[in-house]
Amino acid sequence: MGCRRLAAAALAVGVAFLTVPATADAQVEEGIGYSTPAQGYRDKPSDTDWLGSYRWNGQHVWCVQYSLLAPDSSEMYKDRDELRTKAGEPLPPDVAANISYLLLRYTTDPTVDEAAALAHLLHTWTAAPQGRVTLDPANDFRHIAYNEQFHFDHLPQAAKDAVVRLRADAEANRGPWAAKVTAPAKEQLIGSPGTWAVDIAKADGVLVGDVPVTVELEQATLADGKTSVELRTPVDGKPLAVDVVPTGAQPTFRVRLDSPADKPVVHVPANTDMQRIVTTGGEKKLAAEASAVARTQPGVVKVGKTDTETGKAIAGAALRITGPDGVTPALRQDDAKVTGPDGNPIVLQSGEDGTATVSDLRTPQEVCVVEVAAAKGYEEHFDPAAPPKACGKVEPGQTLALALTNKPNKPIVPIAIHAGADGAGVVAKASFSTTLNTGALIGFGGVVLLGAVLVGFVARRRAAARS
Repeated sequence: MGCRRLAAAALAVGVAFLTVPATADAQVEEGIGYSTPAQGYRDKPSDTDWLGSYRWNGQHVWCVQYSLLAPDSSEMYKDRDELRTKAGEPLPPDVAANISYLLLRYTTDPTVDEAAALAHLLHTWTAAPQGRVTLDPANDFRHIAYNEQFHFDHLPQAAKDAVVRLRADAEANRGPWAAKVTAPAKEQLIGSPGTWAVDIAKADGVLVGDVPVTVELEQATLADGKTSVELRTPVDGKPLAVDVVPTGAQPTFRVRLDSPADKPVVHVPANTDMQRIVTTGGEKKLAAEASAVARTQPGVVKVGKTDTETGKAIAGAALRITGPDGVTPALRQDDAKVTGPDGNPIVLQSGEDGTATVSDLRTPQEVCVVEVAAAKGYEEHFDPAAPPKACGKVEPGQTLALALTNKPNKPIVPIAIHAGADGAGVVAKASFSTTLNTGALIGFGGVVLLGAVLVGFVARRRAAARS
């Protein structure tokens, strides 16, 4: 097989030079592909051609420069060069981009039909008639061009279908590519997942599907707790959506991938009659990242108002929510101040159950609750200069419970003075004091004594009038 001239092409960009010392048992080994009838030219050494890969020192390689010697393991490839046509001319930019794309996508694990289709397409693009390289069968192996139609006609139908598919794929998705990571539009909360997006786009902005990417996270994890994962963009060309859980204040999402090189690169043999070879593994590296600001989970403050003596709930108490100084407003999750319509710290009224609640508070932060007006029935012991107050720290995702108590007013005890012998009639209610007032009692006795004198005087006058 050492005299076989035909090989396929593939891309290797940025990899180490393929340098292997010569060995005594060197040989040419065909990889995957098809043998087809030979295209004739002067001194053609075989009646078949090979469309596919070669095995070179244990790996699949593809060759360019149609009809030159196929590689064997004794050959040292000592340098790299830009891939050109067999005539030595630069490849048109669109052709170079097509080759780079196909070699990125179809050299790692191709089917036999894909390997043959790749070989056919790359010889079509690099060994077409040009200058002294023509289809004239009188030419030698150095100057014979690749007969595209002849070789296509002799491929199996499945390989022909692969040729059409790979060509269309290359023209639709060739490079250069650009990578982009987009953080969620909604604010991130530590401990709660948010969806990030990865776009791999062509120069026209259209997204490329089924691209393998490596995702790496910092101050964040995936839903399963991992900080890195290998994923593929959706086949339908939509953005890759990844759910990320922030674990710190600045979650960062990085993506790495291989993309088609700007220009295909080949490895050059020392023997100028041997084909140049390329292999997978040297693609252009792309990277992108994005960061976001993540906040802690919001917190809640719940205040309970109770009666000091009975422990029952007090409704109707006016409660002001403030920062730790008892004057400035507390802050919401979005850093907005918790204020009322007047721009001052918000004032809430305890409900029937004696509670008042404020949610969506920034955490952690110190919060105070100050009573500004007592509920009905509790005014007597309320001091505006030293109102009841309770403070505490609101923690992420937690409810801070604060308690305030009030002492009820002194009770008013009613007494009844009955009118009439049977107690029927108007009832007058009055308050009484258990404190005895001596002067009042003496006064009250004098009045009683004067009444007795007046009664006796009247009685005597009535008696004299009857006598």
